[in-house]
Amino acid sequence: VDEAVELADVGRKGAADLEKGIESVRNFFFKDGVQMVVDGYSEEELVDILNTRIDYREIREKSQAELFKVMGTMSPAWGMIGTLIGLVIMLAGFGGEGGGTDALGIGMSAALITTFYGALLANLFFLPMAAKLNSRISQTSTAQAMLVEAARLIHQRKHPLIVREKLNSFIPPKEWKREE
Repeated sequence: VDEAVELADVGRKGAADLEKGIESVRNFFFKDGVQMVVDGYSEEELVDILNTRIDYREIREKSQAELFKVMGTMSPAWGMIGTLIGLVIMLAGFGGEGGGTDALGIGMSAALITTFYGALLANLFFLPMAAKLNSRISQTSTAQAMLVEAARLIHQRKHPLIVREKLNSFIPPKEWKREE
């Protein structure tokens, strides 16, 4: 927010001054947006291009999160397949030269451990990872939406106080800064 307010102040002086201020911008997405303002893109083009970038970044990242979610839902099934294999080994031990109680123990342990690993991987790794990725995607999208709005306000040459108040809408009130 502070960086956008400073650029809004510089941008009111003109595109040449704003171009000098671009070098200090740390966020690549915002730097790109401000560069579009300097390059003379219309407000509509600026917003459309930046929103398209947000949309396609979300699509790419959501496919990664979806992969973890699918792996999380499939892990217990793979664990159950291991359980069935363990039960087959265990039951094979009952007949003839199957190994008796040794095969029974091996089969039972394989059956139990594969179920455990399937549930463990799903609930302690894959599903939490999918949730974390989805949360991060949402946070990044909100931050980038704020930066689109900041670039739009700079394009409109809005007063820095208006820029600050508008951008404060995107963050929790505890983090708001007021002009002294």
